[in-house]
Amino acid sequence: MAQAKILPATRGSKRRKAAVSGRRLGDVLSIAKQQGLLSGDRTLIVRGRMPSLLVEQAKKKSGIQSDSRLIEAALANLVVADDYADWLLAQRATVNRDLDLEF
Repeated sequence: MAQAKILPATRGSKRRKAAVSGRRLGDVLSIAKQQGLLSGDRTLIVRGRMPSLLVEQAKKKSGIQSDSRLIEAALANLVVADDYADWLLAQRATVNRDLDLEF
């Protein structure tokens, strides 16, 4: 029996992932802005020591160069995170009685 050959990811797929990631981050920031989370005076200072590789990879993936903007994006991502996965898992083994399963 022949085995499927696994090919390495191509540059195109990396670009697509980056585009999706960038769109998602843009959506997160847009939602945060619509909710008024990014408005007002910037008076609070948030600091912390981070592993340099973590920050480097986050900046590379997001395209954000400013440490402040990177922290803002990370916080916005936490606040407007989609809880769909949790909801989906909570639906396990439940089916609406009115659902037509066609058999």
